[in-house]
Amino acid sequence: MSGEIVVLVNPAARGGRSRALLAPVLGRLRRGGREISVIVEGSAAETLERARTAVAENPGALVAFGGDGLVHLALQAVAGTGVPLGVIPAGTGNDIAAALGLPKGDLTAAADVVLRGETRVIDAAKAGGEWFAGVVACGFDSRVNERANRMTWPPGMARYVVALAGELRSFRPIPFRIGLDGPDGPETIECEAMLVAVGNTSSYGAGMRVCPDAVPDDGLLDVTILGAVPKRTFLRTFPRVYRGSHVTHPSVAVRRAHRVTLEAPEVVAYADGERLGPVPLVCEIVPGALRVLR
Repeated sequence: MSGEIVVLVNPAARGGRSRALLAPVLGRLRRGGREISVIVEGSAAETLERARTAVAENPGALVAFGGDGLVHLALQAVAGTGVPLGVIPAGTGNDIAAALGLPKGDLTAAADVVLRGETRVIDAAKAGGEWFAGVVACGFDSRVNERANRMTWPPGMARYVVALAGELRSFRPIPFRIGLDGPDGPETIECEAMLVAVGNTSSYGAGMRVCPDAVPDDGLLDVTILGAVPKRTFLRTFPRVYRGSHVTHPSVAVRRAHRVTLEAPEVVAYADGERLGPVPLVCEIVPGALRVLR
């Protein structure tokens, strides 16, 4: 890999604690003999415009220093261009970095991955006009996100725990219509469900393996459907998502498809932890759309 490394930085990652970690990482990259430029995240629109401008100059890589949200933003600039995407996982969840096998808890080791310049071609997917690399959440999980984003306290992951408890009190199963265009032909599923997740990679929410068998280079999206269950059963089953063993529950269905259409009333979808907007929504895999530093 040759050429300038453009580092996209989210100074608010880890509640602002990542700022102290940035200087050592930039120092490591510069000691590797590479020309470095830095884009500090402002508004999403401004940051994306600057990232796209940088990618148009065909740099050696665009590197996201932050969490899944910043990776999602960087993806909008690099997908389909051939410019490699690097990730230095300085966020809270870092699920996409985990899916790529990047070092956890050692940002200088992640910087060394960037310097080595070895690339891997993986799939990306589109939903609602945006690229995503990880998981689209739709149902109970996305409603928890909606609730958490309206809250100002508590900070960090604790906010999601409080939002989860609040959402659970009022949640009712949602009627979904799911259209699947898969290897075995088209299929339509109409059901009441707690949630539907569409994954290019396996996890979201800091390690919840909602689509445990998803791999990012098989040309398919994994779809996990958690059917309607009593809240008590949901509370017993949902924690199994951290092991990926929830898929053995009789109320869980798993499918694979090239294209997924989601329809449901009063549901907002999230991708890579970022708000996409209300369904209906079409998710479609684009094989080989992304080069990543590995």
